[in-house]
Amino acid sequence: MLNSQQQQFQKGVVQVTDNVFTAVGFHGANTSMIVGKDGVIIVDTLKGPQSAKEAFEALRVHSDKPVKAIIYTHSHGDHVGGASAFVGEEMPDIYGTENFGSAEGTTKAAGPVKQKRNVRQFGRKLSPMESTNRGVAPALTADHDGGNGFVPPTIQVPDDGLKTTIAGIKLEMHVAPGETDDAMFIWLPEGKVLFSGDNFYSSFPNLYAIRGTAYRDVRSWSESVAKMAEFRPSHLVPGHTMPILDAEAAVTALTDYSRAIRSVYDQTVRGINAGKGPDQIAHEVKLPADLRDKPYLIEFYGSVPHATRAIYSGLLGWFDGNPTTLNPLEPKIKAQKIAELAGGTQQLSQQMQTALDKKDYQWALELSDHVKWLDDGDLQLARKVKIAALRGLAAQEYNAPNRNYYLSYANELESGELSEIWF
Repeated sequence: MLNSQQQQFQKGVVQVTDNVFTAVGFHGANTSMIVGKDGVIIVDTLKGPQSAKEAFEALRVHSDKPVKAIIYTHSHGDHVGGASAFVGEEMPDIYGTENFGSAEGTTKAAGPVKQKRNVRQFGRKLSPMESTNRGVAPALTADHDGGNGFVPPTIQVPDDGLKTTIAGIKLEMHVAPGETDDAMFIWLPEGKVLFSGDNFYSSFPNLYAIRGTAYRDVRSWSESVAKMAEFRPSHLVPGHTMPILDAEAAVTALTDYSRAIRSVYDQTVRGINAGKGPDQIAHEVKLPADLRDKPYLIEFYGSVPHATRAIYSGLLGWFDGNPTTLNPLEPKIKAQKIAELAGGTQQLSQQMQTALDKKDYQWALELSDHVKWLDDGDLQLARKVKIAALRGLAAQEYNAPNRNYYLSYANELESGELSEIWF
């Protein structure tokens, strides 16, 4: 399934309309060029100058007019880091929201561990044999110059949006919080083209990223996508994956997307108010039956269970309401008590190995985490079982971040890169 998603970011330039062109697959995100009377407008600029330069050269086949403006749909690095490649002799106007740069919020304080988790989520160190793709992007991208070409916005788009004309092209910029608080979408009324940024792409959305993010306001995300659907675009250009070039398909996709996000939110809130904890809710919430097989809602990138946990934490914080979890046992003491229940460390280790042999990979993982805390436990066996279980789970997984994280962590364990704390 994950390999089949590869067609969504096949490298090349897609002609959206007579004057709109989108470069797909030159890096993780898309960059687009709108051709006007005396110049062009660029929407998003990829991660770094190298990939942006290559994409711009491919776009230049369709116009050599000067760049009059650059528009950032949001501040994630894979959309803003290559701007310098599009700047010519004259500096173009660069548009971003008033709160541009707020995408990561207070989680900047956890930057070091987020970077480690980012590498795992995207499988940046996986071998070519292990790599597939990133769900909404190719696996292998030029990241060495990420952010080197960023040019800050020179014009702020107010919260109520901006309607303007650039190079003879009428366009509208609408603030639309979703994946980030500083997101907006771009509307070309004359061509009925809508640039969604990362509030829509062909996969269930990443309502929570396992690398670690501040809470993404899920309800606002749903409302922003619903707002996009109201424009009834004939052409939909997402922040990642292929443009949708049919009016009915574009409106249907946006409507379904909004409804899917809101359904996950509403189901989670009902579970919360019924007194259920995040673990139970994560196993109960499902997409509505008529949406589960939609190609743009398959969980290649985002995950429904992850989303429910993020919503729970975003609305209530870490405590699940059960007094048992107010002050749980520390891991080492809990492991000792689990071993006693099993009849001793040797019996617990046998149960761990049996779970692996039965391909009950999640249970094998959980038992290995107990065994590794025990002073008389076989730590080498626990590590070996955990590595095998992680790779077993990865082999069954079509959610790219999950798969990449499983494999990356297994490799780090096997190489000895992880300390006992991480293990």
